[in-house]
Amino acid sequence: MIVACLKWCTPAGDAGDRLAGASAADRAALELALAAGATLGLDVVALTAGPPAAERVLRDALACGATRALRIDAPIDIESRDVGAALAGAATGARMVVCGDHSLDRGSGSVPAFIAHHLGVAQALGLVSINLGGSTADSLHAVRRLDGGRRELLDVPLPCVLSVESSVATLRRAPLRRALEAERASIESRGVSLPQRTAVAAVVSPFRPRARELAPPTGAAALDRIRELTDAGSTPARGEIVELDPRAAAARIAAALRDWGYLETTDGGSLNG
Repeated sequence: MIVACLKWCTPAGDAGDRLAGASAADRAALELALAAGATLGLDVVALTAGPPAAERVLRDALACGATRALRIDAPIDIESRDVGAALAGAATGARMVVCGDHSLDRGSGSVPAFIAHHLGVAQALGLVSINLGGSTADSLHAVRRLDGGRRELLDVPLPCVLSVESSVATLRRAPLRRALEAERASIESRGVSLPQRTAVAAVVSPFRPRARELAPPTGAAALDRIRELTDAGSTPARGEIVELDPRAAAARIAAALRDWGYLETTDGGSLNG
């Protein structure tokens, strides 16, 4: 069988579930799964994890041509690693598992990797193209996006887990007859036991800059090198606040600049910068 993993979620900023559904990447994954099922002659199973309202995406998948639909009964806000474990348990024995490369809420793209880990199969994530026509019974050809506009050609062995971008395919339009049948279809539901984890409190600490490579201290004696490291011989900077009228203040500034070496007094008494 071929499994298409879909996630039902609500877009950010939508208080209700009126606009809830699958992402464009998940819809592309479903279309790819349907095309692969037709090419390889395998059944296509639509799979999701979520509350009963998530069955909406499964009925849409059935209307588009999925053979069977299965919902893992779980809260919508469970961790990605738990989602991956639950989906992998339902996808055992699948020839191919296809997912979107990101969801509408978290967008981490980590669930396909967790599924591949639990199934112990190959994974190819972030694909922009898949050639089903050039595939064999043991592998398929795919293209993955790399940094800098480059592409990577992959020969992915089967069974495998794939995640695809939304540009890979456009989901077909469901016929009216199948859409009506999907509304009356029974959706299989399966429970899942979630592990109990202790919440880890976040630790906030002051910013600590990275260490820098500095030149070693100079000096023949150890004491001289210690003085340079501790800057013990430098004169501490100090500030002075004075309140003067403009003429006196200008004279005080000129005197300070002369003391610091920024101005020189000529024989005639004028100041040169």
